[in-house]
Amino acid sequence: MTLFHFGNCIALAYFPYLILYKNSKLSEYSSFWPCVKAGGVYMVTQLCKMVILATFFPTYEVPVGRIDLHGELMKGAVELFDLVGLFFIISQQIGRGDLKILVAGMGWAMAELVSMRLLPLWVGARGTEFSWKYLQLSFEANISLAHHVIMAMLIWMWTRNNLEKSVLPLIVSLLLLCSSKQTLLELVGTMFHFSSFGLLGISFGLTAVIGLLSTYLYINLCLQDNAWSKYN
Repeated sequence: MTLFHFGNCIALAYFPYLILYKNSKLSEYSSFWPCVKAGGVYMVTQLCKMVILATFFPTYEVPVGRIDLHGELMKGAVELFDLVGLFFIISQQIGRGDLKILVAGMGWAMAELVSMRLLPLWVGARGTEFSWKYLQLSFEANISLAHHVIMAMLIWMWTRNNLEKSVLPLIVSLLLLCSSKQTLLELVGTMFHFSSFGLLGISFGLTAVIGLLSTYLYINLCLQDNAWSKYN
C-alpha cells in the first residue's frame, strides 16, 4: 500500500513535466541540455539567495501567532532574484520566443521539483502511514510548473522592444506578484489560519488568474509580431 501511494505521488508530481516535454517544442528541438543548464542557474540563484538572507537578514524569534512583517518583506525582496535568474536564462537561450519560455520555465521548475520535493516524497510517501501532505506536495509541483512558465512568459514579453508602453506596468505588476506569491501565501495563512489545502486552492486560483492575463497579453503580442512581419 505504501509503495502504491509513493508511486501515485511520484506520477502526479513528475508526469506533467514529462508530458510537457514530450508534447511541446522542447522535444522537437532536443532541448534537454538547455533545460539542465536552466536548472543549474536555478541552483546558483537559490544559493545566492540563501547567502544574502543569512548574511544581511538574520532571523528573529517571533511569538507564536505573530507575524514577522519585516522579515517577510525582506524575504519577498530577495525573491526578486528569481526574476534575474530567469532573465539570464532567456537572454542566453537561442531560438524562438516560445522555446525560450519553455526552456526557462521547464528547467527552473524541474530543478525546484528535484531539490525541494524529491527527498520528502522519497522519505515520507514510502512511510507506514498514509498522509495527504505528500499528495499536496505533488499538486504543488504541478502549480509550480505553470507558475514558472508564466513567469518566463512575462519576462520574455518585458524584454520585447515592440511591447506597448501601456501594457508594461501591467506586466511589471504581474511579475512582482509572481515573485512575491509564496510570501503572500504565508502571510495569508498566518493571518487567517487557512489549512494547507486551503492555501493550495488559493495558490491555484492566483496562478490561474495570472496565467490567463499573461496568455492574453502574449497572444496579442504574437499577433502584433505576425502583422508586422506580414507588412514589412
